[in-house]
Amino acid sequence: MAEKFGNFRWIKEGVLDNRVAGFVVGRITFAGIGEVAFCLKGDCKGEISGKAFRFNNSTFSDDAFALERLVDFDAPQLGEVSLISFDPHPLLEPHPYIEWFSQKRTHYRIELALKDAWILTEAEAQFYDDTSNALRTQFSPHFTSASSPPATEDWF
Repeated sequence: MAEKFGNFRWIKEGVLDNRVAGFVVGRITFAGIGEVAFCLKGDCKGEISGKAFRFNNSTFSDDAFALERLVDFDAPQLGEVSLISFDPHPLLEPHPYIEWFSQKRTHYRIELALKDAWILTEAEAQFYDDTSNALRTQFSPHFTSASSPPATEDWF
């Protein structure tokens, strides 16, 4: 069973960047725990492959129970992409879908309304270049190391 973050309502906003093949990096803000850095091995699929995208969850709830439930959620999140797409299944309406496995093999999934996410233009994505490069540089070596990387600066 995948952690769905309070039926996805504990996800506030985020930016994920797949402009370098083999890595999805970015930050996602969660209720109770705040902003978390991400570095996932793998690539997005479909129209967001090789792109950066941003989202703001219209159903976000800063529920006090979130902190209690997410207390063991690793920050940063290092792992592997399972599926990241705006059209994850041919029998379902298109919608942003973010699914990954942490290094501890914990399964996570976020699903959002289509209107809540958008692909960034190249000019918009350039705003995140320095941070995306820093996240890849800082976190990618830790895929083979047990050490925990230090936190990075705010991005939003």
